[in-house]
Amino acid sequence: MKPLAPVSVFYRRLVEGAALGTLVISGSLAVGMIGYHRLEGLGWLDSFLNASMILSGMGPLHNPASSGGKLFAGIYALYSGLAVILIAGIIFGPVFHRFLHRFHLETDAEE
Repeated sequence: MKPLAPVSVFYRRLVEGAALGTLVISGSLAVGMIGYHRLEGLGWLDSFLNASMILSGMGPLHNPASSGGKLFAGIYALYSGLAVILIAGIIFGPVFHRFLHRFHLETDAEE
């Protein structure tokens, strides 16, 4: 069994996870903003507001008027629900991994 990684490696993994999580959030937000801007004709600030509200799970502020906008909003909302789980896993994965690894080390020491 491998020993627990040094704290410096753990911190590096935390930073990498946070950076990757930030990239996923930024990309998801960009897709939402472009969709609302092109399909619903919203300005960039309103597109940002709607996309960020859906991505955070709060719900939309603007009710889509076009069929394309409604379809996009529904797909984006479903994606956002899964994206939140993915992002949480990316960011908190190193913490959970370290916890399980430490727990496993303690279990092996007792045997």
